[in-house]
Amino acid sequence: MSLAICGMADAQGVQNEQSITARARALDGDTIAADFRLLGVDAFERRQMCVRAGSCWTCGKAAQDLAARVLGETDAQIQLTRQASYGRPVATVSVNGRDLGETLIRAGLAIPQPQFLKADPGRAKRYAQAYAAARQAKAGAFAGQWIEPARWRRGERLACER
Repeated sequence: MSLAICGMADAQGVQNEQSITARARALDGDTIAADFRLLGVDAFERRQMCVRAGSCWTCGKAAQDLAARVLGETDAQIQLTRQASYGRPVATVSVNGRDLGETLIRAGLAIPQPQFLKADPGRAKRYAQAYAAARQAKAGAFAGQWIEPARWRRGERLACER
């Protein structure tokens, strides 16, 4: 299923349209959800495991849970880019002024992808600083062993996942 998202008409009735094509699903008859990828971050995958304190733990589920908690706080501001990844539109997402990608990185549940942030050097710098701080603090997955999400998607696994 595809979904086109268009801006709302302003007070004078002039249409301010921004259209995207995305996979979408019906939550009910008049509620549609579309999937987006976050710009410049690669979070641990939902079923991905990491090792912390000698034990396997669900770092990917932790990333999903944190994103869900942040998104559940209030309305999210979604800024679409002109990029696509894995057939999905790419966007930045902020909630209460907090960048969701940066939040995931600071929590040790995502890694920055600077190659996708060349047009946004400020965000690239913030993400790099967040990553360095999370690694130093041993936040989330950075407290132990982990595999980059891209390598995990290609089939690489930690010993505890085999």
